[in-house]
Amino acid sequence: MDTHHNIAPESNREAALKALYEDLARHNLFPFWATSKDTDHDEIRQLMATRKAQPFLWSYRDDIEPILRRSAELVSTADSDRRSVILVNPGLAPQRASVSTMYTAYRLNDPNEIMPPHKHTPSAIRFGLTGKGNFTGVEGEDIVFGPGDMVLTPIDTWHNHGTVGDEPAINLSVLDLPLVETLNAVAFDHHYVEDDEVKKQQSARFPDDYSHRIYGTGGMKPRFVNVRGAGHSSPMYVYRWEAMQAVLDRHAGWDGDPHEAIMVEYVDPTNGGPVFKTITFFAQMLRPGERTLPLRQTASLLVAPFRGSGHSIVDGKRFDWREFDTLAVPGGSWCEHVNGSDKDPAILFVASDEPALKAFALYRKWGKDRNGEVARLA
Repeated sequence: MDTHHNIAPESNREAALKALYEDLARHNLFPFWATSKDTDHDEIRQLMATRKAQPFLWSYRDDIEPILRRSAELVSTADSDRRSVILVNPGLAPQRASVSTMYTAYRLNDPNEIMPPHKHTPSAIRFGLTGKGNFTGVEGEDIVFGPGDMVLTPIDTWHNHGTVGDEPAINLSVLDLPLVETLNAVAFDHHYVEDDEVKKQQSARFPDDYSHRIYGTGGMKPRFVNVRGAGHSSPMYVYRWEAMQAVLDRHAGWDGDPHEAIMVEYVDPTNGGPVFKTITFFAQMLRPGERTLPLRQTASLLVAPFRGSGHSIVDGKRFDWREFDTLAVPGGSWCEHVNGSDKDPAILFVASDEPALKAFALYRKWGKDRNGEVARLA
């Protein structure tokens, strides 16, 4: 008996394969094999061809700010509880994502404009850009913040945003919403109840300097207060720019890291870890004329220049940036930063999904030396 399979003539085989692939697609299945190197059904090529974030620069001065001003004229608080502009990466559109795991949004609030409270499972921060009256109330602490101040709105904490005073204010947000969305864990709650009554604003339960008074001294942890929040993030809800600026100034003369210059992480003062389990934040200072060596990591970055101007080279492409722009550096990209001034430092505000990568043992980092040789750094 002939035990060999009968091989159909090539023309019949191609037709049968075509029908097989059509059946697979119709039943929402994917073929994990390849019949030749140039076939349309090379599974490796298809799996690697999924949508990916691209290196991209959004201009604050040319694009974002004018649109924010127009939106404030056309969209009132009567129309919407929120008025923000989300940065969408062209490689991921239409998904609301600036890189695969995070998005940045810019927000303008008119004078004395306070929005109702809500809470959600994505973790978020607000970083002040303009105006002294940015406002966020977080779990009963009313925080007024200005340029460079970072405010946390952690997972499952009631918070509301706005502006106090007679001038408009602009801040940017960073959220891990795309990551939480991928994990099918997004939830919002707008039904704020206090004293058995639905309210449009939280009552203050803590002094407005509580974060700084209780947690603002590194290396000293008060034992006479209960750690607030859901226990999944830093209980210090505001990080003032003056403190960060002082740290940067104290280390302006240090050698720094050749790939990251002078980089300082915002941490949970109770344990030294990142402020969130999913994303972390840094202030990165480039001294006058400084250029970092190329760095590649599995973590994705959102880089917002806060002071100064310069350019970055991401995967060989140059991006010239100015204050308040945002640069997307997808995970796996080679990146180097250059301060455009020989007299003044440039300071970058950086968001990274490094904690999420580390949680799954997927964080890796490589750097090039001055001769172009690559070394594993982490």
